[in-house]
Amino acid sequence: MAGGMDTGGGKGGKKSLDTSINLTAFIDLMAVTISFLIMTAVWTQIGRLQVSQAGGPSMEEEQQQEEQTKTVQLSLLITPTELRLTADQSAFEPIPLTKDAKGKTDLSKLTARFKELKAQLPDQSAITLQPEDKVRYEDLVRIIDECIGSGLPQVSVSAAMG
Repeated sequence: MAGGMDTGGGKGGKKSLDTSINLTAFIDLMAVTISFLIMTAVWTQIGRLQVSQAGGPSMEEEQQQEEQTKTVQLSLLITPTELRLTADQSAFEPIPLTKDAKGKTDLSKLTARFKELKAQLPDQSAITLQPEDKVRYEDLVRIIDECIGSGLPQVSVSAAMG
């Protein structure tokens, strides 16, 4: 039998082609893999943050946006002792950071300042926060929440400049 297939007709007798395959291990592997993929998909959705890049739109796009709506470049410098809000080149009076009875930072003055600002600039929706290194993370998160709650949903965070 040159080049043929051995059908077991030799000395050993005929081999059975019917064998049972154990599928339990394969099913276990697939169940673990599928559950892992589902959990990974959920965690990627939970961990997603909206972040804007530091590089802004091109000059033509920026001019078109200024013609459509009246907005200014808002930035809020956050230090451990005070908040300094600036709109374009004009600066507002610094807001001192004080603690309330529970030990949390009191942001009522910042809320009032945002209300004044929204009354003057109703189309304003973006603000840049510039926290210093010593600012507590809890305070930064509370200030971000305050910005969003006051009608400034486009919050970006950058390094403090000076």
